[in-house]
Amino acid sequence: MSNFTAGLYVVATPIGNLDDLTVRARQVLQAAAVVAAENPTHTRALLAQYGIKATLTPLHQHNEEQQSAPLLARVAAGEIVALVSDAGTPLMSDPGYRLVRAAKETGLPVIPVPGACAAIAALSVAGLASDRFAFEGFLPAKSKARRERLASLASESRTLIFYESTHRIVESLEDMAAAFGPSRRACVARELTKLFETVSTAPLEALVALTRADANAQRGEFVVLVEGAADDDGSAAQLREGLRVQALLKAHLPPSAAAKLAAEITGAPRKALYGNGDGGN
Repeated sequence: MSNFTAGLYVVATPIGNLDDLTVRARQVLQAAAVVAAENPTHTRALLAQYGIKATLTPLHQHNEEQQSAPLLARVAAGEIVALVSDAGTPLMSDPGYRLVRAAKETGLPVIPVPGACAAIAALSVAGLASDRFAFEGFLPAKSKARRERLASLASESRTLIFYESTHRIVESLEDMAAAFGPSRRACVARELTKLFETVSTAPLEALVALTRADANAQRGEFVVLVEGAADDDGSAAQLREGLRVQALLKAHLPPSAAAKLAAEITGAPRKALYGNGDGGN
């Protein structure tokens, strides 16, 4: 007989080291009538490590809308449904939001079973301010959209947290150095809790050079953290805003026109904007 009441349990799983699965998480997964997993094959291997036999059903971005109703019907019938992602805490750049929202709207209990989370693990060892932070998840895959997103964050004073893949880590770090400045401190946390875990904190310029020069440093799963913009005088903040607006306008206007309009909108020095990359004629 389970000691857990019926509900949707949002269960964090290890991001690498299997010993990070909590005792409570094991108990919930053992008691669950069904485990909704992003990748059932991956989850089945995890459960096998602990001798947990569970009924698994896929729940991912392509079927979440369809799967939510039958899963919640089981909760309403008095069963335990566990939600897991491939690694870490569900909903953190992973599926599950629609299922949780539907459960809340229906009045069904949603219970967190906390545990590993790559973003928080990286923040705890980055050596950057952790009192205020913003989780941005994955940046856009295409260069233009990625640079526009980063430009919009240039004046953000909170520590920024990103996830990145092995295929784009160098390009993303280069774009961050361009958007935030080469001297802005950042941290690259790679393969957290795994055999080849590395955590490097340095100015962005140095992290770009380090990652570009070492093929091994480009492999694995990454969390990138960037310190927030300093609280400085108004002119610097005005320039950052001008650069942000200019980057957005470049998608629709010639560079010189984008610089001129951004200066008019924000009051940033036009010469500084014209000198930003291809802003001049």
